[in-house]
Amino acid sequence: MIQIKELSNGIRIVHQEVAHTRLVHCGFILNIGSRDESKEQEGLAHFWEHMAFKGTKRRKTFHIINRLESLGGELNAYTTKEKICFYASVLKEHYTKAADLLFDITFNSTFPLKEIEKERQVILEEMAMYRDSPDDSIQDELDELVFENHALGRNILGNEETVRGFSQQDFFEFISSRLDTSQVVFSIIGNISFTKALRAIEGPLSQIPSKRTLYARSEFKHFQPKSKTINREISQALAAMGRPAFSQFHPKRYKLFLLNNILGGPSMNSRLNLALREKYGYVYSIESTYQPFSDTGFFGIFFGTEEKTLSKSKQIVQRELQKLRIKKLGTMQLHMAKEQAIGQMAMAEENYAALMLVFGKSLIDHGKIDPLERIFEQIRKTTAEELLEISNEIFDPEQLSYLTYTPN
Repeated sequence: MIQIKELSNGIRIVHQEVAHTRLVHCGFILNIGSRDESKEQEGLAHFWEHMAFKGTKRRKTFHIINRLESLGGELNAYTTKEKICFYASVLKEHYTKAADLLFDITFNSTFPLKEIEKERQVILEEMAMYRDSPDDSIQDELDELVFENHALGRNILGNEETVRGFSQQDFFEFISSRLDTSQVVFSIIGNISFTKALRAIEGPLSQIPSKRTLYARSEFKHFQPKSKTINREISQALAAMGRPAFSQFHPKRYKLFLLNNILGGPSMNSRLNLALREKYGYVYSIESTYQPFSDTGFFGIFFGTEEKTLSKSKQIVQRELQKLRIKKLGTMQLHMAKEQAIGQMAMAEENYAALMLVFGKSLIDHGKIDPLERIFEQIRKTTAEELLEISNEIFDPEQLSYLTYTPN
């Protein structure tokens, strides 16, 4: 059973007890991400994520890092376009320590000046690592192409100029202007009762003053398909194509999830994998992805191949997209696709650390947590006609942006 409690300041606590595990997974999910930065603040949310581990009012860096690691636990964080998450996994007997530490790094970071300078260099090295990894950088550059002149198109890591210029005051001002206590969730899944889970965290969270922000995200509205080719020091050509897609509030989002799974999902029997890898041996891997945001979404396809097979590979991709636009799935094809997608989602539910974060995000974005059965029902109700309609809306080749890396 999922239990939710909302405090007077708007912060919510969501919990699910799981008896057949020795662990507890818990974390803070904040509805703040890289898209909430101004152009001058590019990379600040991600920098904040790093700095949360570098000192609080009660702890120095070593004490933060050592607190759970020395107990066999894990402490981590990440930043996306729309969320910052601080989370931990520990043996159930150490849950209180994990909750206390997560509270401390989320709300009591002091951003020590010396640590800012050290972490600035760490992030610059991280940026260099991504630039040296074309598989990663092509995804970031496709974002820039699709969401041109919008915060969704900016790199989460920021750029060298902004990262080199951030001051201690920048962190405090960003948090003050963006943190809304009604947009904060503490999520817990594991072998612990709701009563015990609350006992460790409800008191400290209740002391945080209620805060609402007047800030509102700038919606992405104007997409213009573009093509771009870049020569790089790489051994194979890389291709990416994408466009805006359905938001996380769109009634067809689960249907697009199903359609994307058919086209280029993680399974080896996806249409793109069968066509490019299994039939021709042109690629080692190829994937399509669908990521919903609060006001829009992203659909993309990524693959690498030898330069001599690049043109042919692109033609095959276009052919697979066209097939889904002109021919309905047969009854058995559709049934098998639904069962595959449902099975994948059911297996994902067994990953309690990931599910804990999903609960927090869902509560922030939708104000509720849909049971998997309700999602399964939407997938099962999907018709071949609906998928054909979505294919024609999303897979139109003239409405895709194209980015290609070619070897020098």
